[in-house]
Order: sequence, then C-alpha cells, then structure tokens
Amino acid sequence: MFIYRRIRDLREDNDKTQSQIAKMLNMQLTVYQRYERGEREIPFWVAIKLADYYKVSLDYIAERDFK
Repeated sequence: MFIYRRIRDLREDNDKTQSQIAKMLNMQLTVYQRYERGEREIPFWVAIKLADYYKVSLDYIAERDFK
C-alpha cells in the first residue's frame, strides 16, 4: 500500500474535487481515486504535474523530511 495523504490534503485545501484533478491530469476519475487511496503508485509524471499545479516540491508530495 502506498501512502499519499498529501495529494488528498492538497486537493481539499485548494477546494478541488477528485473529478477536477483527474480532468487536469487527463485521466479517468477512478485512476486518480486509486492514487489517493494508496491503491496505485503515482507515476513520476503525475507527481510532477501535481507538484507544479499546487506549487509545492516533489519532496512535499512524497512526504520526505530531511531533518
């Protein structure tokens, strides 16, 4: 199971629906929903598009902490 809490949190913080984000990524809603639920690993190109869209780093999306 993959953990992608951040993409759900970012989407909700920006008042977007899963449908809106799936459309922005040009993918089916069910595919995006599987990313948020951690049922599928997010491809690198999707992570990049999400980071650009939300204006955050890839490390933030991946929940990497360098402390």
